[in-house]
Amino acid sequence: MSDIGVTVKKNEDFSEWYTEVILKSGLADYAPIKGCMIIREDAYAMWEKIQEVLNKKIRVTGHRNVYFPMFIPEGFLKKESEHFAGFVPEVAWITQGGDTQLEEKLAVRPTSETIMYATFAKWIRSWRDLPVKINQWCNIVRWETKATKLFLRTREFLWQEGHTAHATSEEAEKEVMDILQEYKDLMENYLAIPVLIGVKSDSEKFAGALYTTALEAVMPDGKALQMGTSHNLGQNFAHVFDIKFIGEDEKEHYVWQTSWGITTRVIGAVVMVHGDDKGLVLPPKVAPVQVVIVTIPYKGADASAIAAKAKEVADKLKAKNLSVLVDDREEYTPGWKFNQWELKGVPVRVEIGPRDLKQQQVTVVRRDIHQKTAVKEEEAAYAIERLLEEIQNDLYAKAKKSLEEKITVVQNYGEFAKVLKEKGGFIKAAWCGNPECETKIKDETGATIRVLPFEQKEPAGNCVYCGQKAKKTAYFARSY
Repeated sequence: MSDIGVTVKKNEDFSEWYTEVILKSGLADYAPIKGCMIIREDAYAMWEKIQEVLNKKIRVTGHRNVYFPMFIPEGFLKKESEHFAGFVPEVAWITQGGDTQLEEKLAVRPTSETIMYATFAKWIRSWRDLPVKINQWCNIVRWETKATKLFLRTREFLWQEGHTAHATSEEAEKEVMDILQEYKDLMENYLAIPVLIGVKSDSEKFAGALYTTALEAVMPDGKALQMGTSHNLGQNFAHVFDIKFIGEDEKEHYVWQTSWGITTRVIGAVVMVHGDDKGLVLPPKVAPVQVVIVTIPYKGADASAIAAKAKEVADKLKAKNLSVLVDDREEYTPGWKFNQWELKGVPVRVEIGPRDLKQQQVTVVRRDIHQKTAVKEEEAAYAIERLLEEIQNDLYAKAKKSLEEKITVVQNYGEFAKVLKEKGGFIKAAWCGNPECETKIKDETGATIRVLPFEQKEPAGNCVYCGQKAKKTAYFARSY
């Protein structure tokens, strides 16, 4: 198995382990285009499950899916100077179509605010046209120059981007927070990854936003990973793109806007947080295959009876809306198949062999803790359904404990630097609110403010960097 299984230990070379698990489990591959990746079948199936969950959530609140062009005129981006400046270094430009030079350069979608909001100005005339609540599942291109990291840093990636327009600032603020909570539920109850939520500092907020809220998780190597963002855009883009409406008071007003999104990097987070030295460990709610049934033939055994029993068990599980696969391949040994499905992270493996048939049972194996249990045939479907729920909850509890262990409270800059070097994770510290201190910390340590908690109590102590009176409590970390 050395050429097929995972050869690097997670706690010895985390970066190499991560890449090896993704490649060998078949989640993704490198593309022949520098900086790009191929999202393979299992990873795309996970993305589809995430889509299903989020689509269901946002449709309840009146959001509809749309699709806008991936080409954005340069003039649109330039209209919002702060936004444009924030993306210029990463924009991929098209200057020629066929044999014809374009009169105006086209950006390959780095984000869709500008093209969408130019259209909002046409769609919105009256208060009756509000709110506008749309969402787009699409690809994004940002010409990254840093090293490619599958799912985490590639020039093209997939995401969803929600965009809304409202009559009042209160409605926009509610939208921002509602979406943030839906994201939190997705991360914690489906991906089994606990997150910290809060506001970004002004230097870390989305270009052109009034403020940005975010969800931050911590990975096993102590680095933070931004799992999603929800932005209050205020009326900034509305003024730039002249998005106005006649209110019920018969006066003209500018709309209030929000945008929000998550990307395929959350798949990378699932790999890092839950995976082990044998490969992937997938949360049942997003696993492409939740249960694999492996038949174990034996010399002289009734192969047809084993196959029939496997089908019977599979049918009962499918009746419970579970994703089930029967692996009855004869060209591979049972051990080889066990290793393959462990590498792919299937939450539950069911083994059915001659002994199981004789004793009217099935053997059930948990992927996360490798626990093997014999279960009576008539109880198998119910027991496996309950086991999947238990695995989902246990994965979250384990990750939650890890998050808590990776939060360290510090009082001064000496402690800050020591913790960052020796332990990593989130550093909870007081901050004076001065961007200069924030910048110096970033330049000297590589750590940034990941979030400022919504609930701000009186900071304990003075600013961790300058020692002056603190105004806020912040979570710092190095990040992906």
